[in-house]
Amino acid sequence: MHATLKQMCLVFLGYGLSLVALAAAPLTNAFFAMDTGTRDAAHSSLESQFQLVKRLGYDGFGGTLQSASELRAQLSLAERQGIKLTTLYAALDLSSGSTNLPPLLVEAIRLLRDHDTILWLTVQNSKIKPSDPTGDANAVVVLRELAAGAAGSRMRIALYPHTGTWVERVEDAVRLAGAVDRPNVGATFNLCHWLMVDGQNLDTKLQTALPFLFVVTINGADQGGRNWGQLIKPLDQGNYDVAGVVAGLRRLGYAGPVGLQQYGVGGSAEENLRRSMAAWRKFSAGQ
Repeated sequence: MHATLKQMCLVFLGYGLSLVALAAAPLTNAFFAMDTGTRDAAHSSLESQFQLVKRLGYDGFGGTLQSASELRAQLSLAERQGIKLTTLYAALDLSSGSTNLPPLLVEAIRLLRDHDTILWLTVQNSKIKPSDPTGDANAVVVLRELAAGAAGSRMRIALYPHTGTWVERVEDAVRLAGAVDRPNVGATFNLCHWLMVDGQNLDTKLQTALPFLFVVTINGADQGGRNWGQLIKPLDQGNYDVAGVVAGLRRLGYAGPVGLQQYGVGGSAEENLRRSMAAWRKFSAGQ
């Protein structure tokens, strides 16, 4: 009896110590800089932006799909700088109802073969309201075909919720990824867009999204902000508890990449990125 009780106590003690160790362990998630915050007068070229991101310690670069030639340049620069092209942002417009794949997306998937870049899709449909599930059937057809091509290139697709578009909320991205039902199609949680369109029940939203969650983006923000100037700041600015968001990701065991969103933030890109990296290191260490 006493031996059994002692063994049980030791088991529970070990379990408790494991939880403490887990809570104390620094996050090892890749932290990348989105190109929304890497360009300024001093860093107008793509090459200078990649150099800046590398020098400041970011693990990767979040690019935008403009053309096949620019994508080739991004991939070349990523290789030369020894960092990853973590994500490639692109728009998929389904307003026409066509299921034909955009040629540029098809070419991008081919070029991204074996680069472990996540194709980041904002999905638009001007014919229906944001979050309206009547658009799902057409979207599923297109996304399954894209997913098949992406699987051939050994890459993933993450739906990107964006304010004012059809896939506006993280719930929309999760719903659609679930309907597509392909292991390489998932969702993104964007802090600034979530704050703009929702801002409620964060833990529940993250918990629900977790099985599909490929990417998270964060930034400094003001509690109760209603415009992008208030909702997108360097990571060390604003009074919204971003450290709490990072702590929530830790509790959930989220292991994917985390991107820094800096759309519309003025001033020096280098200073903003430097300060944001310092904040990330504190947050990821649980400070």
